[in-house]
Amino acid sequence: MEKAINKSRIFIGSCLALLVTSLTFAMRAKIEEVFGPVDAGGIFGLSKETIGWAFGPAFWGFTVAMVIGGFIIDIVKTKSIVWAAFILHLIGAVSFIMAHDKTTLFVANVFIGLGNGAVEAAFNPLIATIFPNDKTKMLNRFHVWFPGGIVIGSVLAWLMMDTMQLSWQIYIGVIFIPLALYGILFWGQRIPETERVSSGVSYKGMLNAIGAPVIIITAMTVMLLLAVNVISLPEGWMYLAMIGTFLIIAIIEAKIRKASVLFPFMFTFMLLTASTELVTTQWINALLAKVGVSQMLILALITGIMAVGRYFAGNLVHKLNPTGVLLLSAIFSATGIYMLSFVSGTAMTIVASIIFAVGVCYFWPTMLGFVAEYIPHSGALGLSLLGGAGNVSVAMFLPVMGKIMEKHGETVALQSVGALPIILIVGFVILYTIFRNKKPVVIGDEAATMSEQ
Repeated sequence: MEKAINKSRIFIGSCLALLVTSLTFAMRAKIEEVFGPVDAGGIFGLSKETIGWAFGPAFWGFTVAMVIGGFIIDIVKTKSIVWAAFILHLIGAVSFIMAHDKTTLFVANVFIGLGNGAVEAAFNPLIATIFPNDKTKMLNRFHVWFPGGIVIGSVLAWLMMDTMQLSWQIYIGVIFIPLALYGILFWGQRIPETERVSSGVSYKGMLNAIGAPVIIITAMTVMLLLAVNVISLPEGWMYLAMIGTFLIIAIIEAKIRKASVLFPFMFTFMLLTASTELVTTQWINALLAKVGVSQMLILALITGIMAVGRYFAGNLVHKLNPTGVLLLSAIFSATGIYMLSFVSGTAMTIVASIIFAVGVCYFWPTMLGFVAEYIPHSGALGLSLLGGAGNVSVAMFLPVMGKIMEKHGETVALQSVGALPIILIVGFVILYTIFRNKKPVVIGDEAATMSEQ
């Protein structure tokens, strides 16, 4: 007799795995000051641009693992990707504690990034599979633990390092607690096949739902090369121009293949939503250095609001449709970022941070939920490519943001990243107009499949 699937245990274990991922984000935001310039209180004396480069693998490694995982998860099975995530996280955590210069910090972030990517590659489709009737709701609840972990990591940074004056290595060591717990919870559990496989959707059908797989992989490769500084663009606006060019070529590929053009648009939107959220929060220490309030507590405030919002996202998504949620998110994000760029004083910084938090709160899980519900034939690969897009864009923009800060200051840097949600407002208005009255696609329904084309 086949062992039953323990949905509750799998979901809790998945949340703990994402907690490990999110703790690494909070820890990088704090460790940035430890590795920073000595005249600014750092120990290792790295420039902001160099730190951005060393942090980059956490994002492009994330992307590599997600994309590879998306292509092979149905071949090697979800269980294999789950345990790959655990092992990579373990190596990354040990390496992080031992880091002492730009090279060792870079290597640590390679393993951390690969582990984080494996988590997303395995658990996003796993959650969608075990909760087929509540995909967006449960993906939002799963992704509570991304901001939730950043809250925990930020408060611990303030308590352990700022208040108790403990070493940064002890702070990093906290990560081993949820890591051990999620390993225990998954031990001996039956992990189901992905929804695409169990529903009989072919590999070719999955690629058709992606629309333009060749150009999408090419775009991610180019962005990866930019992230590791193999190639570079002289001006920040050129990165946006490049993204727009890839979208146009992806539409052409999709039309040639007679496939859907929806996924290439969602891929492009993900590049911008993820960077709006994560480039800003990863540089929070530097961006708000002159505000006069603990940057880590501001980060805890932002991510705390995000965690609460995601937990109660079900009713909001039901009332507004995922596209309505995304449109409002873009409006609030743009408002919050531009307010942060010119406000001064603790009170107004808190107000601007709250508006920004409400804006970025739903971006990541609702993007995944939209694809899972409206492009379900894209399967685990679609979710992996979307998550990979988000992370490779952050890896690409992190050093760009650092360079802008060093050349022009924090205000210009914030206003530069604020251009991203402005673009998203236009895109999401169009998306909302098209999809506000459409019901989610039921996988296996041929009529629904045709509506994707």
